[in-house]
Amino acid sequence: MKKSSLLAAAAVGGAAALLLSGCAGGGTATPDDGGDASNRACVILPDAASSPRWENLDRPFLQDGLEAAGFEVDIQNSQADVNKFTTIADQQLTQGCNIMLLVDYQGAAEAVAAKAKAEGIPVIAYDRPFSGADAYVSFDNVEVGRLQGQIVLDGLEAKGVAPADAVVVYIGGDPTDGNAGMFHEGADEVLSAAGISPAAEPDGAWDQTKSQTNFEQALTALNGHVDGVWAANDTNAAGVIKVLQDNDLKGVAVSGQDANVAGLQNILLGWQTGTVWKPVKDLAEKAVEVATTLVNGDEVQADAQLDDGTPYIQATPISVGPDQVKDVIAAGGYATFDEVCTADVAAACAEFGVTK
Repeated sequence: MKKSSLLAAAAVGGAAALLLSGCAGGGTATPDDGGDASNRACVILPDAASSPRWENLDRPFLQDGLEAAGFEVDIQNSQADVNKFTTIADQQLTQGCNIMLLVDYQGAAEAVAAKAKAEGIPVIAYDRPFSGADAYVSFDNVEVGRLQGQIVLDGLEAKGVAPADAVVVYIGGDPTDGNAGMFHEGADEVLSAAGISPAAEPDGAWDQTKSQTNFEQALTALNGHVDGVWAANDTNAAGVIKVLQDNDLKGVAVSGQDANVAGLQNILLGWQTGTVWKPVKDLAEKAVEVATTLVNGDEVQADAQLDDGTPYIQATPISVGPDQVKDVIAAGGYATFDEVCTADVAAACAEFGVTK
């Protein structure tokens, strides 16, 4: 499946939504009417290291939302292990699933989806795309990249560096994650339009240590000079920032994604220009709606579709700089005041109006 570009949805009846037929669910349950123990939602998360969001945000929001919709919920984490992903899926399918929500890990979800579909069980690609899903529920990931590209441009402007003259390094995500290509597409669209081409672009990964090593090697090759870094998420940005700190290079334009605690702290302290906040609660709510719709055999409303025709239901990402950190804290459930405003960040929190 082509994962780095989208086909726009056609307007239907004047609305900016596309109605696509849902597949028949694994039974005649109506979980939105109360459901019963046979209405079982099986969820597999990818890991706990690439981002803290999976366990801290997606798990509780999905658990609460699916239970409220009447599902019995089984959420497990593959812990970055393709074999474990498959084993978990086999166990879940043996116990019985009416719907599966899978966050792909290095292609493992495709084979699982094929097994589920063979049993008549609808499958949602949650957050990351893969072939064989009935629906893809994620953020507008090309827009995530565009916001990241603009964050880099904003940082360069603040530094007084013309984009055409800027030395910018790309530190992307794992290419086996379909979203990584979308982030890259959006970021490069904005950056290339401003006259920027990457001075270095190591192989991507969702890994702080690898990103730190990759950026350190790139910085050495650039004789220690860099003006900006497109970092695809806050975890990768943290690896980049460790190198910048070691070399006393503050003021470099650095993007991110996820609005995690470390990312918000780096933004407040001036080491990271901004991040893209993806309100996971919104995403989980959309996934629950789609799960209920598919199980009931009803139509799914989609904002767009992937190149292979998979309906793409999108949540909206939000750009966050130092002035918006308080909004993330105020939203609750993402990062708390006490987590972010530790002793070394307290003065910056006060400066930017971050309060309990």
